[in-house]
Amino acid sequence: MPDHFDADVAIIGYGPTGLAGALTLADKGASVVAFERDTDIYARARAVTINDWTMRIFQELGIDERVEKVIEPENKLRWVTYDGREIMRVQHPPSELGTRNTKPRFFNIYQPAMEAELRRCAEEYDALDVRFGAEVIGVDQDENGVTITARDRETGEETSTRARYAIAADGGSSPTRKLLGIPMLGDTAPTQWIVIDCKAKRYWPDSDCPTFWSDSEHPVVDISLSGGHHRWEIALRPGETEADFPSTAEVWPLLHALGKSEDDVEIEQYAFYHHHVRAAQTWRRGRLFLAGDAAHLMPPWAGAGMQSGIRDAHNLGWKLARVLRGELGEEWLDTYEAERRPNVEFFTNIAIQLGRVIMQEASPEEIEAMDAVPENTVTPPEQPIFAPPVLEAGWLRGEIGDASIVGRMLPQPHIGNHVGARARVDELIGHGFVLIGAEIDPATLLSAEEKAEWDALGATYRTVRSKTSHTEGPDDLVDLEDALLPWFERYGVRAVAVRPDKFIAAADKSGLAVPAL
Repeated sequence: MPDHFDADVAIIGYGPTGLAGALTLADKGASVVAFERDTDIYARARAVTINDWTMRIFQELGIDERVEKVIEPENKLRWVTYDGREIMRVQHPPSELGTRNTKPRFFNIYQPAMEAELRRCAEEYDALDVRFGAEVIGVDQDENGVTITARDRETGEETSTRARYAIAADGGSSPTRKLLGIPMLGDTAPTQWIVIDCKAKRYWPDSDCPTFWSDSEHPVVDISLSGGHHRWEIALRPGETEADFPSTAEVWPLLHALGKSEDDVEIEQYAFYHHHVRAAQTWRRGRLFLAGDAAHLMPPWAGAGMQSGIRDAHNLGWKLARVLRGELGEEWLDTYEAERRPNVEFFTNIAIQLGRVIMQEASPEEIEAMDAVPENTVTPPEQPIFAPPVLEAGWLRGEIGDASIVGRMLPQPHIGNHVGARARVDELIGHGFVLIGAEIDPATLLSAEEKAEWDALGATYRTVRSKTSHTEGPDDLVDLEDALLPWFERYGVRAVAVRPDKFIAAADKSGLAVPAL
């Protein structure tokens, strides 16, 4: 008897990571069943920011305009001391990855509102079945698929669901990871923090500038969220515990010390947590993958925890969808952890470094180095938190490093099609494999065998022309903002191979052949 499947992919956990996976898979034609133990969105605003890389993922999914309506651009950060001294302030450079209007690189969010909009977007897919109040209590797999056993938390009824693959996006405590016996390696910081979520009653100077109050005993994160929300995260002093804050009456003195009163904000809720630097020993066990907090945990200072989960799910989602359609071999799934783990480690290290500033552990020399943001944004910014995305390993061909274009994400200025109609890059090159030449047809740089391999991946071929020259055919693009051709020239290449996620897989400088797996 042929194996029966209820869905192509089962997703365990329906927070931002699970949502991103479900949206990516459903958008690419896969059927998805998602299990979420809670019946409503988690009310606390955990993440506070997203950036242009995450927005570019939302753009691919066709939901960026909807998300933009519930988030707000952020353009600066500062670090101050309690005596009013500003130790560091940085202005965010404009985005190279492209957003619809003003090209901000970062956005403030109110996570419950953004998550609600993502769920509304997901509701529009008929092939996406979400089961709320369903707690996964068993995962079994064989060579063909995964069987998920779930229990309804209200009725106690148990169900068995069969899928070809499964993604565990069920948080840092991940019951699925524990069922699989995968250890979580790393440390948890001893300092406990209180998170105070408020609704602003009025504006105050710099209330729109995320502020880190640096202090060895009482460091604070002070950040405006979208929709008139504001948050403070305050480290408890040695000897302080949750028991010292039984009500908002005991919480208010913490805000008073920062110059905020009942006239400024209303406390909505507060909670306590510790910072973690942990990662699962492996992110894959057969046909089941870990993503987001189930795979890794980092301190919040780089604003990359939730976003890393979204990027995990997107990386895995576009590959899984193509494997399910038979367009890619299953060996492609081995590239998931190889590509995502180094990037997660990169942002974890940035978070640790920024944490040393807020805890007053960084030296003046370290702070000066972090404060050095280049004014010339034509060149990629040196400061790591502003650096455009880079893959360090995975499905790539050629050298990876500062001087190489391989592994970098294709910029997204507005360009013209063959008749000059203006649009963003992704809207004109699509979301498949594409080879792009600078004033040259990239197909002419391939051997017959190399072109056959790219054709087998469904690749298309496009030529970027200068705005001072004529287009020569329907596959031509026009560099209206003088952004793409100088970018190619900067790295000394004539043509690149672009992956569906817009990372550069290869360039003529090191060989345009299809990268090996």
